Amino acid sequence: MSPRDHLIGVAAVLFAALVWGTTGTAATFAPDVSAAAIGAAAMGIGGLLQAALAGRGIVRAVPDLRRNGWLLMLGGASVAIYPLAFYGSMRLAGVTIGTVVTIGSAPLLAALIERVLDGARLSPRWMAGAGLGLIGMVLLCAAEAAGHGAGGQGRVLPGVALGLIGGLTYAVYSWAARGLMLRGIRSRVAMGAVFGIGGLMLMPVLIATGAPFLASWNNAAVGAYMAVVPMFLGYLAFGAALARIPASTATTLSLAEPVIAALLAIAIVGERLMPMGWAGVALIIACLVVVTIPARMLRGRALQPRPST
Repeated sequence: MSPRDHLIGVAAVLFAALVWGTTGTAATFAPDVSAAAIGAAAMGIGGLLQAALAGRGIVRAVPDLRRNGWLLMLGGASVAIYPLAFYGSMRLAGVTIGTVVTIGSAPLLAALIERVLDGARLSPRWMAGAGLGLIGMVLLCAAEAAGHGAGGQGRVLPGVALGLIGGLTYAVYSWAARGLMLRGIRSRVAMGAVFGIGGLMLMPVLIATGAPFLASWNNAAVGAYMAVVPMFLGYLAFGAALARIPASTATTLSLAEPVIAALLAIAIVGERLMPMGWAGVALIIACLVVVTIPARMLRGRALQPRPST
């Protein structure tokens, strides 16, 4: 992998994290729509749009997809579970905690999956970056939990549990999609197939819970935004990134999402962040800096001869 491809992958993940970071705040503009309906509309419709965009390629790749059917179904099932857990976590524990736990746990779980199933080795540099991100996640989560007070903490623990389920399914579908790409299936086709299956699995949930989207233009606008911008465009960018960088790196870089979500929750939703939470934000940003620049680029720059004078 060239440094240019690495940087393209990094930029694609950060764009995805930026638009994903808006989802929790956007969901608060439709408070009478359930978390299940929000998740099913966002990932379900967004997944079907991805499948439609890659339709011709998926048809041509059917033999390859059949040969890797277990990866395809594993990824699709994870796509279907992820939004239900993620948006449920945010409804119970708040935008910041739900996002931090879900996205913050995904890099560690993705690295564990790659280590166990692929035999991948984790570099000291990556572990240092992930460690900073983990500490930042814990501080940010603790600050938000303290802000809920005793009355709201009974909802925090179930929210954290759902967030961990969301983080696991995020890691699994990222690993599965990259696995398809490594087996010769193009990025757009792999993502379209995985998310298309997940979208189909979510349609019964949307049919059963989605009536409030039709109750007002505001609710419909929230559903349309969630499906098209974060889920469709965001995951197109994420798929392009997975074709260039490992799933563990991509999920680590997506730690930018909880920072964006926390800042939006403070600025728009009215959530407050204690000093401990700001320290967590700073550590997550440090994590991004550590894992973003490839070590080979740094070594290359150090070895470049200085111009003669």
